[in-house]
Amino acid sequence: MIARLHSTWYSLRASYWFYPALFAVLAALLGVAMVELDHSDAVRWVLRSDWLEPVRIDGASSLLSVATGSMLGVAGTVFSITIAAVAYASGNYGPRLLTNFMEDKGNQLSLATFIGTFVYGLTVMRAMRSGSGTAPAFVPQVSLLVAFLLLVITTGVLVYFLHHIPASIRINTVLESIGRRLLDQIDERYPHQGARDPAARPTLHGAPVRACATGYVRVIELAALCELAEREGLLVTLAVRTGDFVYPGVVLAETDARQLDEDLACALRDCLALGASRTAEQDIEFSIDELVEIALRALSPAINDPFTAITAVHWVGAATAAFGQRDLAHEKWNRGDPSCPLARLHSDFAHFLDRGFVAMRSALATNRLAAIVALDALDTAARQVSEGPRRRALHEEMDQLLAQAKEHLCGPDLASVRERHRVLRA
Repeated sequence: MIARLHSTWYSLRASYWFYPALFAVLAALLGVAMVELDHSDAVRWVLRSDWLEPVRIDGASSLLSVATGSMLGVAGTVFSITIAAVAYASGNYGPRLLTNFMEDKGNQLSLATFIGTFVYGLTVMRAMRSGSGTAPAFVPQVSLLVAFLLLVITTGVLVYFLHHIPASIRINTVLESIGRRLLDQIDERYPHQGARDPAARPTLHGAPVRACATGYVRVIELAALCELAEREGLLVTLAVRTGDFVYPGVVLAETDARQLDEDLACALRDCLALGASRTAEQDIEFSIDELVEIALRALSPAINDPFTAITAVHWVGAATAAFGQRDLAHEKWNRGDPSCPLARLHSDFAHFLDRGFVAMRSALATNRLAAIVALDALDTAARQVSEGPRRRALHEEMDQLLAQAKEHLCGPDLASVRERHRVLRA
């Protein structure tokens, strides 16, 4: 249940409607509160002050008409521009990045500000009345002052949004956002320095835990799963990672129990939350895949943009170096305890190297510039890790990249790559 709530809360915050809906509710409550304040005697000083000229009914109507009519039009324009930017980005950088733009807090809060101002204006306008018969006129002065301040704020937000959209779809900005998120995920998941890889646990031949639904694994509550296994005296080895696609019958985890009662199986299964798509919430491989996808698309004959691929290689190289310096067996939930009853699906340094440089190798080998930069990135990462299997794995990947380049390049281009490889390996 906690895993599902965690996944649902992330989906709400990442959706494009959550903040606008929240701001609309808050704006309506603010409008009601300001109108009630105007009805009280606490704001009489406003009418008697010299610095604030009371607004008459005609001016109040005009101000609120601007706050409602124009803001709704601006909100529509903001939404249209965002959709155009998303369509442009998805066509050039890949559909995986659609989520990044939809989750962008700058876009969400900009639209939310315009919607909130619109709802506030409607709420205050409903409370205004002109004098007729025995009913006196009511012009909420404090409410109008707040409406004016909201219009000033939304003007500033509009200027920010017009700057933010073109800046956010620049490929360097996109790659920086993904790369920094990946490095933050590495720091959070593997907080300790070291060169230890997680030990592979022998296969458990007990009763497995199988999926009962279809979707991508979004969240795994590792601490809760570990506590449950310890309480029940079980050994549990996960058979899936966050980001894996499962359907009914797929094994989620192996146990050493001869048989599992249904309640315990459901409790173990509830520690995993599924969704319709992958997210970067716990899926560290998702961020790597995004960088790899951008590099592959940039090096494709249809786009042929090696400099974008080079930037992606730089971020993958930084992440690879970070992985190489971390104790991959020590995470927050297990504290590196080898007696922990729960084990992840094996994720050592070679796994992350495969998801990054190995996945890009065939495309990098087709371009001289990209191949040379990749060799430099691998060599730089190798210099930052300690002697041992990790450094050897990086050197072997350099050799494999040269071998792949021999299949695609020839003449001076191949000679340049071969010479760069010789210098770095020497």
